Amino acid sequence: MVKALKSKVAFVCQNCGYASAKWIGKCPDCSSWNSFVEEEVSARPGGRITANVCEPVVLHTVKYRKEDRASVGIAELDRVLGGGIVRGSVILVGGDPGIGKSTISLQISHQLAEIGKKVLYVSGEESVQQTKIRADRLYPKTSDNLYIVNATDIDCILEFIKKFLPDLVVIDSIQVVYTPALSSSAGSVSQVRECANILTQLAKQAGVSMLLIGHVTKEGTLAGPRVLEHIVDTVLYFEGERFSNYRVLRAIKNRFGSTNEIGVFEMGASGLAEVGNPSEIFLSERPKDVSGSVVVPIIEGSRPILVELQALATKANFGVTRRKAQGIDYNRLSLLVAVLEKRLSLKLFDKDIFVNVVGGMKIEDPAVDLGICLAIASSNYDKAIPFDAVVVGEVGLAAEVRSITNITLRINEASKLGFKKCILPRSNYQACKSQDTGGMELVPVDDLKSAFDNLWRGI
Repeated sequence: MVKALKSKVAFVCQNCGYASAKWIGKCPDCSSWNSFVEEEVSARPGGRITANVCEPVVLHTVKYRKEDRASVGIAELDRVLGGGIVRGSVILVGGDPGIGKSTISLQISHQLAEIGKKVLYVSGEESVQQTKIRADRLYPKTSDNLYIVNATDIDCILEFIKKFLPDLVVIDSIQVVYTPALSSSAGSVSQVRECANILTQLAKQAGVSMLLIGHVTKEGTLAGPRVLEHIVDTVLYFEGERFSNYRVLRAIKNRFGSTNEIGVFEMGASGLAEVGNPSEIFLSERPKDVSGSVVVPIIEGSRPILVELQALATKANFGVTRRKAQGIDYNRLSLLVAVLEKRLSLKLFDKDIFVNVVGGMKIEDPAVDLGICLAIASSNYDKAIPFDAVVVGEVGLAAEVRSITNITLRINEASKLGFKKCILPRSNYQACKSQDTGGMELVPVDDLKSAFDNLWRGI
């Protein structure tokens, strides 16, 4: 007599995947509250792909071929991916609802189908007719190499992949795909982890590239277990304000390229259009002779971009001050405000301070420190920074201005857009004064005080 396989019940955190034998209110792993859901862990075998077993070999005897990449034909996307989609790689695309994840996936599918690649688009959230409506809006005519199906059962998806043998499979989205081997609902931690594992194993063994679309939580992180980001080869995030036309595609993880590159797109009626020169876009509506506005050249990957920083310092109501940062780290803003108060005796203790990066950009480059400080001081004194000047430099706790990297790239980009003056750290000035800077006037500074004296003497 064969005994029936006994299923086990566990409570699984939907944020991090931590499992517990009983329900608990706060997850001990990720500290989230009320995130545990009861799931049945079955011992039934699922649709898992059996991995090929090989014997250990000496490392220097291993032969390999150069990565087989397929260029998407969208320059901004190819830059972020490191040159194109690698054969057999798994790419995860995340972003807020309505940001353009399905749109860019359909554009990638069309571009690859046009060059002869066979593409299978698995739409789990929309019907075939709904996807066709969006495709007609993007492209009047699609290639015969682009196939589409509405499916959420992982076993059916595997059968379709084995039948059509595509070069690229798009899963929209991984949160709605489920395996019958697990009794939990689609989107749960166990379902997402299991389905992602099955698809990844198939991609590596069959040489099929996978593009997975993932939902994000209200905190802006990818929904499902954190292990999902470790399984895939590349993680891309779409950033940008929901009601803004501009989108930034950023690589958070990339096994086949740099994680510092970004792609800038503009959402229009015909889909996402790449922006070749983001600096002109971000500065196109910059106001003239207005206090609190400054231009800073930043580096994203291998490209310099000029962005506008805006600051507003105003009298606080009822003695309760506020500090708001959009596009920069809030803690960094608090640190720089403290430096301004302590080292330069600026009276900001009774001021509300707001800092915004125009265009929806999110900046982590420390070279914006000097620009933030000067923008706050400009708003506080109500004195404008020269319209044709750019500012760059990192600020330390002693108010010293420290050197930054790639100063020549930043200066040349500013010179191309017509800027005539650059305030920069003195150590960088020594390194680039002998180089061609396109006629740019270089103003070296040692600390915040010297930067203030150069802009507003007598304050």
